Amino acid sequence: MAQPIIFFDGICNLCNASVQFVITHDKKNHFRFTALQGDYAKETLPEYRVDLQKLNTVLLLENGKLYTKSSAALRIAKKLSGLFPLLYIFYAVPKVIRDWFYDIIAKNRYKWWGKQESCWVPTAELKSKFYP
Repeated sequence: MAQPIIFFDGICNLCNASVQFVITHDKKNHFRFTALQGDYAKETLPEYRVDLQKLNTVLLLENGKLYTKSSAALRIAKKLSGLFPLLYIFYAVPKVIRDWFYDIIAKNRYKWWGKQESCWVPTAELKSKFYP
């Protein structure tokens, strides 16, 4: 079984900080990562009918199923170390409500946290966790 892949906005400061947070708390090395702007995303996501031009969400590809927005975030939290898996209890909240909150943050992420001119480049030590 392939490791779950987190697709993230590589120029978003909040998204990059989130990836670094997940790497720090992914003690069992569950996840791999790739930027939505990268070749792997461009090759993989069309098969899931994803329009890369209209994305403002983190995506999680796990066991052949693509999760978006709050569902992706909560499924990621579930596999982190510490108390973060407790956040999965919010999966019981209807998706429409969870995603409403998620969308507010996603819509304002550049305004509140800023963005970079180019995608974050992982260190040599972390490179094995990323797809091109």
